[in-house]
Amino acid sequence: MTLMRRIFAAGVAAAAVLALAAPAAPASAAGAARGAIEELGVPLRDVLLIGGTVAPGPSGATVLWGASSGAPAHLNAVDPVTGAEAARYDLPGAGGSWAVEAAPDGSVYVGTYGGSRLFRWTDQGGVKDLGNPIPSETFIWSLAAGEGATVYGGTSPGGRLFGYDPATGVRDYGRLSSSHAYIRSVSYTNGKIYAGTEAPAKVFEVDAVSGMVRELPAPPEDTTGKWAYDVNAAAGYLYVRLGGASPGPLHVWDIAAGAWVDKLDAAHGLDVSPPDEEGRVYLVKAGELIRYDPRTKTITPTGLPITGRVANTRGIGWARLGLPDYPGMSVVGLLWRGLMFRYNPQTGARSFVQTGVKGEPIDVTALSEGPDGRMYAGGFLNGGFAGINATTGKVEEFHTFSQSEDMTTHDGKLYVGAYPEARVYSYDPKLPWNSTEYSPSPEPGPAPNPARLVDFAADKQIRPRAIVSAGRYLAVGTMPDLGHLGGVLAIWDPETSTLKHSQRNVIKDQSIVSLAYRDGILYGGTSIYSGQSATPPTQPEAKLFAWSVRDNRLLWEMTPAPGKPAIPALTFDAIGRLWGIAGGEVFAVNTAARRVTQRVRLSESASASGQLAFNNKDFQLYGAHAGKEVFTLNPLTGRHAVLKEGPVHQLAVHRSGDVYFAEGSTLFRYQQTR
Repeated sequence: MTLMRRIFAAGVAAAAVLALAAPAAPASAAGAARGAIEELGVPLRDVLLIGGTVAPGPSGATVLWGASSGAPAHLNAVDPVTGAEAARYDLPGAGGSWAVEAAPDGSVYVGTYGGSRLFRWTDQGGVKDLGNPIPSETFIWSLAAGEGATVYGGTSPGGRLFGYDPATGVRDYGRLSSSHAYIRSVSYTNGKIYAGTEAPAKVFEVDAVSGMVRELPAPPEDTTGKWAYDVNAAAGYLYVRLGGASPGPLHVWDIAAGAWVDKLDAAHGLDVSPPDEEGRVYLVKAGELIRYDPRTKTITPTGLPITGRVANTRGIGWARLGLPDYPGMSVVGLLWRGLMFRYNPQTGARSFVQTGVKGEPIDVTALSEGPDGRMYAGGFLNGGFAGINATTGKVEEFHTFSQSEDMTTHDGKLYVGAYPEARVYSYDPKLPWNSTEYSPSPEPGPAPNPARLVDFAADKQIRPRAIVSAGRYLAVGTMPDLGHLGGVLAIWDPETSTLKHSQRNVIKDQSIVSLAYRDGILYGGTSIYSGQSATPPTQPEAKLFAWSVRDNRLLWEMTPAPGKPAIPALTFDAIGRLWGIAGGEVFAVNTAARRVTQRVRLSESASASGQLAFNNKDFQLYGAHAGKEVFTLNPLTGRHAVLKEGPVHQLAVHRSGDVYFAEGSTLFRYQQTR
């Protein structure tokens, strides 16, 4: 039977089956007509701690408090002596937290993302949900304890500062800067609140009583592109770290003198410790815990290494351990994967202890078949990397890794796009895993695997949202960072390990969020949005474009789905038509004629989310529609049916014909009746 006849026969059979179902058939009925859906479980699970502090916990004993990201997030209390979990509390409706702070009255506050909620823990009452202190805001970035039970917080996307007192409720200090959307960092001392913003970094001093706002002079360096990422007040000094998640300069402000007095390079964040009796603080600098004296401007190394890509503290403070090598008070802190570090200033004793903080399920953000026939999954924020046996559906391999934006197979390797900095890695499944950036204890000797190939941070890019095999090359499409528009189209040559071409703003002020390749031509789908939602778009609708890989030039562009903000997925069918999804619309394009030849309307949605893939086994299209359902569509007849309702954003087709998709952290597999 010829290919065209096979396609036609499959189309007729599918149309006949679908015609038997009512147009509004339940998802279960639609799926049962042709195959079965199997729940495969949670492939990605790990610890991600961001916000943390050291303070009294249950029954008054000192603990390390840390918020672990999950659904829901949890507030964890860790015993600094044993590393055991002393307590664990649900944070309903929250995805995680950058902001954990202990108030002088003994209560602990948590400000969250995924709901912008404020929680308060007390030893007597446990955790209480205080709601969203500023209803217009979606993210609480930082909290600082004031007097008594008072706490202050910074938010986005409105860049607001607020205060909360259990006796009087919420006080909205308003927006500190009309040109900033984030209050990223907050600290408090002696009646003053200090707040830092996103780029270009500014630091404000706010009188907690009167609300009067004063902008501090800029640190003595160019703040373009740099955030006031961390702000900590300690013993009369203000420590302001510029940059982002990676190490950056830490500037020291003498509050009494009203002047910048020192600068430490390669400071990691996210906090400096509370001061010791002599006003000295501890922090991570250049991969090592150090002590810093602001009066003498001297640095004392401790010999305690904190290495890897993510080597910043997630809560640092003081605890009395009562262990033989740890007399008096010791510096203790948490790292992002739940590891605790300890250092004693008297003896120099230092140690690491894996804590009992439990791993949380991680939402799947990327799915792809690998060169070895396994399915691979990457996750959101806490990341993770899992290899799944395509026969059994079981996870065979898991590793700590970055947040993944996209994955694809090319010439025997799996290529992964990672957030932030729009990094691209290559992974060879035939070789041992060895991530020097993310593995807790990578074995010395072997070359990095995944190997970091390139990033697009210099072009202000943050998400490599689209990656596709393009002949001998690998093509990458990206989304820019906060305050920027216009993605990069890059062509990587794996044979020479060089960029053949890289160009920003191929389509003005639009990100590149989907790619497909055929016969020397790249086809790209765009989004009017930046890689950070607080950046307003300037363009009205998404575009489809064609790009010559050989000539490095734009061939044409068109608007296949008028009014839709994004074209998040593209795929070719067996007869060479290019299909895309945009909101609630699926469309086919004749690329030679440069015109839309077919439209299928699923809904009126204008969502920027969607997936679409062609299945070479049954010649059907499979997709995820607006984050609410999985569907199948016959490209010859346009007939479509819902396979499963649910919040699906990721989907991929395996060479076997099985369709994998994820609802949050849970992976499913659709198998046709064979």
